[in-house]
Amino acid sequence: MMSPWWALQLATGAKSFRDNPLIGSQRLNRLGLHAKRVAIAHKMADWRRRRLADLIEPADRAAFARDGFVQVRDFLPPADFAALREQVMAHRGAAREMVQGDTITRRIALEPTALAAMPATRALQQHRRWQGLIRYVGSFDTEPLVYIQSILTHRHDAPPDPQTKLHADTFHPTVKAWLFLTDVAADEGPLVYVTGSHRRDAARMAWEQRRSLEARDGPDFLSGRGSLRIEENELAALGLPAPTAFAVPANTLVVADTSGFHARGPSVRPSLRVEMWAYGRRNPFLPWTGLDITGVPGLAERRAPLNWGLHDRFRSWLGQPWADVGGKRPMDE
Repeated sequence: MMSPWWALQLATGAKSFRDNPLIGSQRLNRLGLHAKRVAIAHKMADWRRRRLADLIEPADRAAFARDGFVQVRDFLPPADFAALREQVMAHRGAAREMVQGDTITRRIALEPTALAAMPATRALQQHRRWQGLIRYVGSFDTEPLVYIQSILTHRHDAPPDPQTKLHADTFHPTVKAWLFLTDVAADEGPLVYVTGSHRRDAARMAWEQRRSLEARDGPDFLSGRGSLRIEENELAALGLPAPTAFAVPANTLVVADTSGFHARGPSVRPSLRVEMWAYGRRNPFLPWTGLDITGVPGLAERRAPLNWGLHDRFRSWLGQPWADVGGKRPMDE
């Protein structure tokens, strides 16, 4: 009875080897199912990016093509950044938290009340370079989800945060952006990215093929769900360098294709970083760049609380990893 639904998912961003027997089928993946989905998705993203090329400067396009990310230090003028940081740090909003291993991730959604209280956040979302980079890297001319995000490391006596292991978020190009509101030290959980790992050359495609045959039944749960993990000592065989850690000052923007290998670097002590965090992911096989009804003004800024509420209501079916922790500020312990 579920077979038609599983088959339809092949034409979407569905990625779980465990939850969809077709995506996880060793027989089909030996015939190249996973590799073909990867190849088509990346070709479609390249095609959409060519249509969006005018959104960013040639130097940014070249940096992204080479590295898989664009890094911009001193992104906002000092006065604009000071206003953004002051408003964000003073804001107490409805917060959600997720615990992974010993680490807490806290998010405060930029819903209409928050935007009204923090006009500098709305100005950031309307910033031409912010919009252009996120749309170009994500390959869709649509509004991303944006949160105030805090990362609190070593807050639980538990195994290490699974996000500290190098991984690709999914099989197709997708975008995340970080505008750091606090300085990020090299030994306090910085963003880590493997330069050039967004490309799908022959070595990477062979790796994808091998992993598609073992992910469903392998010991790594998150790989089985489609976020493939890789060990650092495997990178050289793929012609990739050691990861780059973004130990950067506040007011640095990083926009990356997170189908490339990335992670949260280890932290040697309890640490807290705060950032404006944006995320965009759509069906990778769509031939158009826009037409996102959820991104229209009036609805776009309500998506996060609506999504949280939906998972609260149908928790037994959808799951809900984000706990409601009431009103908090980004720097609260």
